[in-house]
Amino acid sequence: MTQLVQVRHYLTMKIGFIVFLITYASSSFAAQNPWSKDATLPGKMKCFIKHNKKICLSSGNRKNILNRNDMDEAIKNGSTHALSYPVTVSELQVPFKAVMAYFNSDTNSPIRRYIYKITQGASGLKDIDQIYKWVGLHKYPKQKQKASPNIIYNLHKFDHERMGATITETDKGAKQLTFSCAACHSSDLFGVKVLGMSNRFPRANEFFYYGKKLLALTSTAVFKGILNPSKEEIQIYKKSKNAIRYINLKKPKALGLDTSLAQVGLSLAKRADDKYASRKVWNSIFPRKNKLSKRPADSKPAVWWNLKYKTKWLSDGSVRSGNPVFTNFLWNEIGRGTDLRKLETWLDENQDIVDDLTSYVFNTEPPKYNDFFPNEIDIAKAKRGQTTFRKNCISCHGDYEKGWELNSSEDYIQKIKTTKTWYHTRTVTIDVGTDPYRYEGMEYFYKDLNKLQISKSSGAVVTPQKGYVPPPLVGVWARWPYFHNNSAPTLYDVLTPDYKRPKKYYAFEAIDKDKDFDKVKNGYPTKKNDRKYLFDTTRSGLSNVGHTFMLIDENGQEKFSHNQKIEIIEFLKTL
Repeated sequence: MTQLVQVRHYLTMKIGFIVFLITYASSSFAAQNPWSKDATLPGKMKCFIKHNKKICLSSGNRKNILNRNDMDEAIKNGSTHALSYPVTVSELQVPFKAVMAYFNSDTNSPIRRYIYKITQGASGLKDIDQIYKWVGLHKYPKQKQKASPNIIYNLHKFDHERMGATITETDKGAKQLTFSCAACHSSDLFGVKVLGMSNRFPRANEFFYYGKKLLALTSTAVFKGILNPSKEEIQIYKKSKNAIRYINLKKPKALGLDTSLAQVGLSLAKRADDKYASRKVWNSIFPRKNKLSKRPADSKPAVWWNLKYKTKWLSDGSVRSGNPVFTNFLWNEIGRGTDLRKLETWLDENQDIVDDLTSYVFNTEPPKYNDFFPNEIDIAKAKRGQTTFRKNCISCHGDYEKGWELNSSEDYIQKIKTTKTWYHTRTVTIDVGTDPYRYEGMEYFYKDLNKLQISKSSGAVVTPQKGYVPPPLVGVWARWPYFHNNSAPTLYDVLTPDYKRPKKYYAFEAIDKDKDFDKVKNGYPTKKNDRKYLFDTTRSGLSNVGHTFMLIDENGQEKFSHNQKIEIIEFLKTL
């Protein structure tokens, strides 16, 4: 009996030790896996209690998230992939020669009138460059720009097009056009081209919206008859017509927003309910019902330079694990009607492309205020703004140490420099009462995403959240208009209770830094413009409510004075 007890004791200890090893190995793997839901930011950690919640911030970032030794080469390659879309199995392409034939036709021809009717006036565009401009693509800089923080590599290879236009050739030499990441994630900031910054006026969704209408109403026979394409171009056209069956799109509610989220959800509803979202004609004709067909979920394209501070992805933090660049390729191709079995093979064979683009986007940096407005920051005001910020804002948006805290004798540039950024050790999602339509939208198709084989094999898991990620504020000065739906035209409005914010405003391009930018309130100046740039916050999904309870005191009075807001803004300009 005693021996039996000893044997049991021995086995219990043995099993316990094995369990310990497995648990340790699992936790170690989770810690080493940068895409795990348990991933954390590196560096020192500081924790404090705010509103009865424990807040932990870390001083590091994950700029080199893949721990590469060849970072310079990876960044060059990644820049190229950001500008020239690399996915070769994408079937939704525009036959380029046919587009040029259209522009070479008589402006009063039946072709022009036909396309004008379908696209509501797009045939008024005179050449391919005007299409690029309408889509929102920016011209390449003619040379390297000092104020542009992120490398634009292979500049002269692409500069005959615009940033985001991708023209490739088939095996038989036929040219085809599509758009890359830069179509939505590059900007023209007072003449400086910034790759990795939100495009203020992207129209890629609208381009695909009108393209779908055109493809659906134009038979292959008509395409042959009016544009005289080659056999290879006819094949490009047929592939696009087939892919478009499995795509459903919506126009954005306002210029400056995109409907990518809805495009993915609605397009999945037009496919079979299996692990490859198989393309079956029956499903394309009779799609599953999805609330996104009627409910808006619009948002602005995100900046890339914040990714290094995050452990969860998208504006709502709903992508809780998995590489966001890999996930973006998947979602992008769902929105282009691609066969996911072919995409899976492409992704398996081109991991180096995914890794290079990942390295690039995690290394991007924001444009600096001082590069555009040299020596204009009032450091005394900025210091007071930092004090107010620390009392009210760091539990959501993190803390930022400045050069002026280290040595008062340093010169101006060193004083305004951010020496350390503290952000959430694990990315948090917080509901501060802002418009809920975008984060609610994920609820309507996340199960379809999670069951995909590509999602499972890559470790991507989507979990709907209530609220949004309070973003790190590096480069926030350049990110106007504000909130995920662009509903606040200036930083001053973000710091003002929602009931005092403007209901409508006019947006416009950031061309002239003296006329197109309010340096005091940081954002759009008050001036009327073309009606197509009118933003109306009374429309569904465009509300400017929220971010208010922290701006009023216990008596319901506004917490910050005008001068305090200006001082906070002066501090934020230094980030």
